Amino acid sequence: ERPPRRSGDDQRPPRRFDDERPPRRFEDRPPRRFDDERPPRRSGDDQRPPRRFGDERPPRRFEDRPPRRFDDERPPRRSGDDQRPPRRFEDRPPRRFDDERPPRRSGDDQRPPRRFEDRPARAPRPERDERAPQREAAHTPGSAPQAESSGLVRLSKRMSELGLCSRREADEWIPRGWVLVDGEPVTELGSRVRPDAEIEILPAARSEQGERVTVLLHKPVGYVSGQAEDGYEPAAALFTAENQWEEDPTRKHFAAWQHKGLAPAGRLDIDSTGLLVLTQDGRVARHLIGEDSTVEKEYLVRVVWNAPQGPVEHDISKVFPEDLLEMLRHGLSLDGEALKPAKVSWQNEEQLRFVLREGKKRQIRRMCEQVGLAVVGLKRIRMGSVVLGDLPVGKWRFLGRFEKF
Repeated sequence: ERPPRRSGDDQRPPRRFDDERPPRRFEDRPPRRFDDERPPRRSGDDQRPPRRFGDERPPRRFEDRPPRRFDDERPPRRSGDDQRPPRRFEDRPPRRFDDERPPRRSGDDQRPPRRFEDRPARAPRPERDERAPQREAAHTPGSAPQAESSGLVRLSKRMSELGLCSRREADEWIPRGWVLVDGEPVTELGSRVRPDAEIEILPAARSEQGERVTVLLHKPVGYVSGQAEDGYEPAAALFTAENQWEEDPTRKHFAAWQHKGLAPAGRLDIDSTGLLVLTQDGRVARHLIGEDSTVEKEYLVRVVWNAPQGPVEHDISKVFPEDLLEMLRHGLSLDGEALKPAKVSWQNEEQLRFVLREGKKRQIRRMCEQVGLAVVGLKRIRMGSVVLGDLPVGKWRFLGRFEKF
């Protein structure tokens, strides 16, 4: 009584979507019934056999489908006839891309294409020094720039400036309550004080500071002053019980804890030898290599002069021009910065004696290159009033209690 859905017999013409049947909308459909008036789709009653995909009905194949038509019998999907009302969502007219609206990038006369070179020039960005100080403006009320403007300085920095200790030592002592400011203990790291505040160190800090060691090492060639690099060992690796000088006048003994925090105070190139200071005491390091340090460092430098007529290896002092020697004393610059005056004289015919109050990287070698000298040997023999003396190469000793740089 009810033919199968989508049957293609002659009694039922194909469903059409033209003007003979208005569009069926969801709200116009009657409610679906699931009671006895309409059996379920897959009911097994006698009047309608179950839908089978076997021999009674061959499977529907793609090639058996009738060709889809796009002619006048089936109008286009978006036809705008009067009998079919427009879709609710599309109340506006359909968007068109024909000649009524030119393409966005059309090349007609009404709108020329926008090219990169037609864009207006961007205003030049201000130079760095013309910009507003954004970083300072972003600081909170307790930040460093505002504190400095109010005259306060960091406590650890002030202690270092006064020569009480290094900043690292100050950061160790402050949380322990070993630092008093105007008679009151300060235990918070990063605290700031007035430059004229009275700072006092408790005896416990002095006692610990007194236990910190300073070592004098005769560095051999082939060791680097600081951290290991390019496969070369640091000079601190020589600080062992076996390498302590037997004639150490301090009579102190090596202990493993003395390695902690031991750092070089000043550099010696890998190709140089002589006195190298290793210390746990920040005051010693600041005194020797701080920005305001005036401690003298003395070197013996063996050279070869690359004269216009050829290299001179012997009796150089007799033929080396005096004006070039004067340039070594003052008048040279490194990295665009003028060097401090130096004491330079002949120690013997092939060896110069340098006394410097600064220590730039490879300074002596670079100074000599500027006047035609090639360094073939460099040895540091003194730092301040502490001399290398008879300390053998590769050996070390403690700095004596009464020795001062």
